[in-house]
This record gives sequence, C-alpha cells and structure tokens, in this order.
Amino acid sequence: MRWGATPRRNRFNRLWRKACTDAVIKGLHFHDLRHTGNTLAASTGAGTRELVARMGHSTARAALIYQHASAEHDRLIADAVSGLVDKGLKKPRKAKEQQDRKPKGHVGDTEG
Repeated sequence: MRWGATPRRNRFNRLWRKACTDAVIKGLHFHDLRHTGNTLAASTGAGTRELVARMGHSTARAALIYQHASAEHDRLIADAVSGLVDKGLKKPRKAKEQQDRKPKGHVGDTEG
C-alpha cells in the first residue's frame, strides 16, 4: 500500500480492529462513528436537508433515521412550548392592566 492512499477494505478492517484493540474498545464498528456523528448533528438542530447534505444522500429517508428524539431534546422542546404558553398567558393580563390605567374619556378627562 502506498503511504497516504486510502486502504482497501480488507486492510482497513485489520487497521480498525487493531485500533479498537489498542484502545480497549469491543464491538465498535466503523459505521457506528457515522451514526454517532449524524445523531449528534441532528441533536444540534440540523434539519433533514442539512443531514442529507452531510451524509451525501439524495433522499431524506436515511436522514430521518438520525433525527430520533432524545430525552434531552424532548425536554428542551417541552420547555420551549411551556414558555410560549406562559408568555401567551401573561400578555392578556398586561394588556388589561394597561387598560385599567388609561384615563377614561378624551384628553383632559372630558367626556366624549
């Protein structure tokens, strides 16, 4: 093999197994790194189009695999929705308070 060239599958598999053995890692397949990377990208908010581009696919089917929900991301979504609800509930109260403070009638308190 020429130095710097991409190793053929058989040679690569031997190199991968040796690297895993040296790192005391059992059962890790090289493709697992791709899955982990794309799952992490999806968890940062990357959309289907971004994942398709990162993976080099032409359809969204593969990208959807990596967009499975995580408990942490689900919590962030739930908190954001809750914040929107709280914000919506506070606005009417503020508007009512402001209406109560407005003087009645026209400028100078004249009836109109």
